Amino acid sequence: MQISAKVDYAVRAMLELAKLQSQDQESVITADSIARAQAVPLKFLEGILRDLRRAGYVATTRGPEGGYRLGYSAKEISVADVIRAIDGPLAEVRGEKPEDAQYSGASEHLGDVWIAVRASLRSVLETTYLSDLVNGKLSAQVLRSLKDPEAWTRR
Repeated sequence: MQISAKVDYAVRAMLELAKLQSQDQESVITADSIARAQAVPLKFLEGILRDLRRAGYVATTRGPEGGYRLGYSAKEISVADVIRAIDGPLAEVRGEKPEDAQYSGASEHLGDVWIAVRASLRSVLETTYLSDLVNGKLSAQVLRSLKDPEAWTRR
């Protein structure tokens, strides 16, 4: 899985909003403040925040005291939710659902592998919530993966 800059910036922005929410449910933060805190290009971030707002994960307040806040509790928004709002489904094969990919001959069982890849991604991304990341409380699944030395080896 390749994580795009857009997804990386989106998750980082959402974590800034989750941190703010943990401090005060009603507070808002400007896009400029998020961009500075996370060293993200402001214009790029503004487009990302629009996408997240359209998906309902970000809410806005207008006016001189306006800004951004989470649309839901940080306990309800998973990393998978953010990825899907920005890039669409977690795993696709040529723009289709893995279960719709048709293979024959020597590649007959390849579709099963793509479905297993999607399940593996879901097992981490759908169980990791913004609140978990802000509080440093990673799931048992993530912690198990991190203990495997092979997880740290680039191939």
